[in-house]
Amino acid sequence: MKQAHSTADAARAHLARTLVAVGGEDRAAFHELYQLTSAKLFGITLRICGDRQAAEDVLHEVYLIVWRRAGAWEPGRASPITWLATIARNRAIDWRRAVRPTAGLDAADAVADPDIGAEARLVAAGERHTLIDCIGELEERQRGAIRRAFFDGLTYADVAAAAGVPLSTTKSWVRRGLGKLKECLDRAG
Repeated sequence: MKQAHSTADAARAHLARTLVAVGGEDRAAFHELYQLTSAKLFGITLRICGDRQAAEDVLHEVYLIVWRRAGAWEPGRASPITWLATIARNRAIDWRRAVRPTAGLDAADAVADPDIGAEARLVAAGERHTLIDCIGELEERQRGAIRRAFFDGLTYADVAAAAGVPLSTTKSWVRRGLGKLKECLDRAG
């Protein structure tokens, strides 16, 4: 497991260096960033948009935003993939608010599984297990709110309505849960 953490750390550090280079308007680094992250970010946009074409359009907007704002990314505040995923999630939610799709996610085309190497699988598996363990340490209310907002792509208002609580309560659950999740991930990393 220790080797998986060191591999994950190396991959995270490489992604951070690439994002910093994109902030310096390095086109080759931008191409590499796209190669490293587009499958994951497309998955996020597709899950939230529920429509393949819309997800592709949103992903295009995401990378335009990344190109313009990469210089503003602060390594100490968030991991590079968290920063990128947040942009993708927010743009997809914005799209969903603006245009409510009539078809559900079941109507979307299947997403091709990009061929990733064994090293990338190990890194992803180690990160996934750590994340699952840390999410399991959260209170049920926080865990549920975070899952619905970040994994199901619901807005905070949708999460609040589903839980039957005020929007401010949902935001508090998510904020506190993310704080505890960060502490746990920092301990694990």
